[in-house]
Amino acid sequence: MRSQINIGPGARAAGLRVQSKLQQAGKLPSLLCALAICSSAFISSNAVADALVLMNVTVHTGSGPVITNGYVMIENGKIKAVGPGNEKPPIDEAPKLDLKGLHLYPGMVALDTALGLSEIGAVRSTRDETEVGDFIPDVESWIAVNPSSEIIPVVRANGIAYIEPAPQGAMVPGQSSVVALDGWTTEEMVFKKQAALHVVWPEMELDLTPKDKFSGDKSKWKSVEDQAKERDKKIRTLQDFFSEARAYAKAKAADKSATTLQFIPAWEAMIPYVNGELPVMIHANELRQITHSIKWAQTNDLKAVIVGGRDAVLATNELVAAKMAVVYENVYTPRYRDSEAYDIHFKTPSLLQKAGIKIAISMGPETFDGPLTKNLPYQAAQAIAFGLPEEEALKSITLYPAQLMGVGDKIGSIEAGKEATFFTMNGSVFDMRAQVKHMWIAGKELSLENRHTRLYEKYKGRPKAK
Repeated sequence: MRSQINIGPGARAAGLRVQSKLQQAGKLPSLLCALAICSSAFISSNAVADALVLMNVTVHTGSGPVITNGYVMIENGKIKAVGPGNEKPPIDEAPKLDLKGLHLYPGMVALDTALGLSEIGAVRSTRDETEVGDFIPDVESWIAVNPSSEIIPVVRANGIAYIEPAPQGAMVPGQSSVVALDGWTTEEMVFKKQAALHVVWPEMELDLTPKDKFSGDKSKWKSVEDQAKERDKKIRTLQDFFSEARAYAKAKAADKSATTLQFIPAWEAMIPYVNGELPVMIHANELRQITHSIKWAQTNDLKAVIVGGRDAVLATNELVAAKMAVVYENVYTPRYRDSEAYDIHFKTPSLLQKAGIKIAISMGPETFDGPLTKNLPYQAAQAIAFGLPEEEALKSITLYPAQLMGVGDKIGSIEAGKEATFFTMNGSVFDMRAQVKHMWIAGKELSLENRHTRLYEKYKGRPKAK
């Protein structure tokens, strides 16, 4: 059970006070005492949810300077105030939780992931990240998220609060959403339904292998000319689809009554994207994919983001000129060319950041990487070791992903007015030895119990071998 009521220390203390008074008065038998304790605990728990002050904690805001020995006040699921410990909270009588020695971080946001869409990669019945068709923009990923996934509590227990489950398997596989890792149903979990459209840019590389040296099925060998024609056809088809969608959007805008226009779900879903209102996530890794997709996005006036970005450092000038952000997914990818330095992908986030390009670090959409989304901060840690400033690394997994999804005003940093979504650690978020001690999403403290902790508890008491 992932959604549960947590009775905090304030609730337990209130219950004990009630128990003591009732027993001293001798007015209630032990059973009614127990009921009174439970009732007072739930009442106090609700009060804590309404207002709570986290005290004596090192606050890593994610948008400003670190506040040593600071406080954060929660009220009705929102952050009411943030400040140094010598300031008085707005509601001084609110319950307080002493977090001395701990660090408070914004809940992390994992972009372009299969988490929630795939449970076990080798079991087809547990996977729902793809749909039939090449152009299916009306597909929405949040609908397929499994709220009962055993992986979600594992990932959440390491500070991941929101994800962008991304559709796969087509040239335009659909739309992604922002989903909170808490809730009984997908409707409860979804934070923003229509967040981004995904486009997978066609492969630009051509296989130059002669037919007599082709190691695969000879019937599948294609000449360089045929490969080029096939590639160009895919790009033309993609452009035609967007042109038709734009024409549909213009026709609908002109026909206010919409009485003569046939309703087409695919083009209806495209309207906010061809109008530049929502981002188009273009999946491109190879240099020519990146440069061609940048030009294509500019030609079509799209609000585009490069996803993958393996060779993004080679297209720095084009990305800067286009003011285009990158969701970088290749920190641990082996180098692609023999001529490249061994650490090229470790350094890429730092080089992009120095050039003024906004970057968000991601684990990628492969189904195998879904369970490993919990390791997101350690991808950023590797980038820190190769030049990325720590404050930028934190933003790359919190604030910048939120901004790219259009929810940067609600999540991604610890600021007054935003969702009270954060977690505490007994060390740096970039140190894999540090442990998460508390987790809040929208002001609700969540249990850190998961499959890993249950198995640990089960086997730690196993009898020794004789």
